[in-house]
Amino acid sequence: MDRRTLLATLASGTAVAAAPFAHAQDYPAQLIKWVVPYPAGGGTDVIARVLAEAMRQTLGQQIVVDNRPGASTNIGADLVAKSKPDGYTVLSADNAVLAFNEHLFSKLPFNPEKDFTYIGAIGKFPLALVVHPDFPAKNFKEFLAYVKANPGKVNYASPGNGSPHHLAMEMFKARTGTFITHIPYRGAAPAMADVMGGQVPCMFLDLASGLPIMQGNKVRVLAIGSGARSKRLPDVPTLAEVGVPNTEVFAFQGILGPAGLPAAVVNKLNSDLNKAFSTPAVQKRFDDFGMEAMPGTPAQFAALSRAESKRWGPIIKQAGIKLD
Repeated sequence: MDRRTLLATLASGTAVAAAPFAHAQDYPAQLIKWVVPYPAGGGTDVIARVLAEAMRQTLGQQIVVDNRPGASTNIGADLVAKSKPDGYTVLSADNAVLAFNEHLFSKLPFNPEKDFTYIGAIGKFPLALVVHPDFPAKNFKEFLAYVKANPGKVNYASPGNGSPHHLAMEMFKARTGTFITHIPYRGAAPAMADVMGGQVPCMFLDLASGLPIMQGNKVRVLAIGSGARSKRLPDVPTLAEVGVPNTEVFAFQGILGPAGLPAAVVNKLNSDLNKAFSTPAVQKRFDDFGMEAMPGTPAQFAALSRAESKRWGPIIKQAGIKLD
């Protein structure tokens, strides 16, 4: 190869290598698709839509929410994992994708650590232990004594196998040495309805779904699984306060893209996500849900997700929970 040909080849290679970076600098130049792996109308969907509108104003491009429910969020997650890494397809990811499913399924179509780019955390909301108002136990101490005296005779509801609510109770059982029987439902609404109706006496309930019935005294809240008391439920003690340490249980969400997103795209999305938290519409929705915003870096979000996976793996294994 002569010198002229060599220089032309190098120049061509440099142009090709620079093209993604140049494209990233122009980002976004078209509509962005935000995949939500749940049906429309649920909490994850609502949060995605309010954030998408807030981010649209700073990104300068429309963000369209695309609901792809099914297979415990694996359908939507797999779609994003296999999409083009250009920043025009992102995912609302929660505990399932970020921490649970790699332990609940024998095989996944994606690797949560290697097949995604972590863009930023959205927020978290704690789960609280609630009982029907007529349940014999009036406080946490009485509840613990009652379930210990009646092993296997007390049932608890959850929105489904492998949900944060299900696993929160399994962690609680492991920490307290209790035996409470799981009754899985198809969603939070029917589970809550049966706890309110007294058909099932208790459950761990997330604030996003359950805050209205908690504040309306339709269930009695015994303890909350957060590091500190919730400002929406200031009189409810934490599990640590009532003697159950190392039992922080919460649902959390963030945004993922496919592996290989350019750094400029990741930084842009992360910056605009963090800005969105300060908008009045987002703050109101988070407050309504009892949700704590989690501004931060992609690295912090990835570290939290991996730490949660390691924290929940032994609980899932000990309980023998499998979804396939």
